[in-house]
Amino acid sequence: QVQLVESGGGLVQPGGSLRLSCAASGSIFSINSIGWSRQALGKERELVAAVTSGGTTNYADSVKGRFTISRDNAKNTVWLQMNSLKPEDTAVYYCHAFVLTTRLDGMNYWGKGTLVTVSS
Repeated sequence: QVQLVESGGGLVQPGGSLRLSCAASGSIFSINSIGWSRQALGKERELVAAVTSGGTTNYADSVKGRFTISRDNAKNTVWLQMNSLKPEDTAVYYCHAFVLTTRLDGMNYWGKGTLVTVSS
């Protein structure tokens, strides 16, 4: 079993910053891509940012220049630094990762989510 646990969500004013963390634990051989998606009320879930084991990053156009994703492969941890937050960034943020539990077996895992609210 693999668990992803997010932390760092909360209430912040427009223009503020938050840093989300996600720690993966359990039967992990290695982690390929790991990242964050979000789902706002009444909207579909969307990819926010992801990073491969080699460090290649991918961002949604709506967060480019404001959000930065980083990871520590040794600690199986990923962070999302969110700056210049806007009300439209309000959503539940989910950590997800493609985890290899053996050299040949892998699947996607998701955390339970952490709520980010941007409001004055």
